[in-house]
Amino acid sequence: MLTKITDTILPTTMVGSYPRPGWYKQQLLGRDIRVAFKEVSYEEAYQDATRTVIQEQEDAGLDTVTDGQMWYDDYVGVIGSFCWYMYERIHGFDEAKEEHPSVVGAASRNKDVELLSDWGGVVNSGPVTRGPIRLADLYKIAAKSATKPIKVSVGAGPVNLAWHTYFQHYKDARELSFALAPIFNAEMKDIVAAGAKFIQIEDLGAWLPLFTNNQEDYKWIADVIAQCIDGVNAKIAWHFCYGNAWGNSLASLITAGYSAVLPHFYHLPIDQFVLDFANREMADIDCLKSLPKDKEVQIGVLDIRTSIIETPENVAERIRKILKVVPAERVYLSTDCGMKPLPRMVAKMKLKALVDGAKIVRKEIS
Repeated sequence: MLTKITDTILPTTMVGSYPRPGWYKQQLLGRDIRVAFKEVSYEEAYQDATRTVIQEQEDAGLDTVTDGQMWYDDYVGVIGSFCWYMYERIHGFDEAKEEHPSVVGAASRNKDVELLSDWGGVVNSGPVTRGPIRLADLYKIAAKSATKPIKVSVGAGPVNLAWHTYFQHYKDARELSFALAPIFNAEMKDIVAAGAKFIQIEDLGAWLPLFTNNQEDYKWIADVIAQCIDGVNAKIAWHFCYGNAWGNSLASLITAGYSAVLPHFYHLPIDQFVLDFANREMADIDCLKSLPKDKEVQIGVLDIRTSIIETPENVAERIRKILKVVPAERVYLSTDCGMKPLPRMVAKMKLKALVDGAKIVRKEIS
């Protein structure tokens, strides 16, 4: 049975990250937050920034909020901390940013290859062990400011991290991913112990078999995700979009859409798939006709790769396309990906359009 977070039909949320307030300049730069927050001005600024972005989500009318991931530094790709926050806090990865493994020896360098080069790679030089990730600490800070339910984003996940890695200790992405899974499982259990009810694992590794051209990879990737969430007593969502480096997707590298990937993961004990559709004007939405009845979707109806602000009517039309293939009671409405690359004013106005568009369709179906 699906875990309920809110009684609202077509509940609204966002994927995770949000633009930093302009006055919030501090950077963690690899430090443990319990070390960084010894600096009083940093701790105050972090808490104020988190409070501010949660308030903006609640002012817009979202039914479920996030902490805006104010723990993301201003790294490569704008959202580079998606991976680097974990690399810097899981023992076994070197500190330096290297050239991305997939770029080495590339026959040509198109836009997406250049974006991967900018993102960079990392060396896995030793066994991975859990370091000061502290997502439970960060959840507790957010919980003080939220009056709405909080969704906690956890990632980048194991397969995603392995995607950008040079293997000096583990032999390949599979071996590294399985070594990382217990770290993520322990982190999620700590978040639940801190009071969280809704966890979203972030792992674009679902796309990896499209790069390896090996159908067998779907099985071990599913097994890794299953190990990450094993025994985690919360609503579990899994987000994998088309990428969001400097506000760009990696569409030319993802050679097939959700229809090719999703069915391999339908058996997993998760509640919800978090998917990217608005940027593609809901292309491939029919693939969700095969969605099992015990699964929900959290669908991107806001395109966060453009600063153009949708009207509520734009959003409503996208929602109507979803409801042609998935019943409303199994649909959450969201952004395509994190909003960190956007100007803050644009993010606020987009969220308001999301909420207003949802109201239009709720009225139509009530």
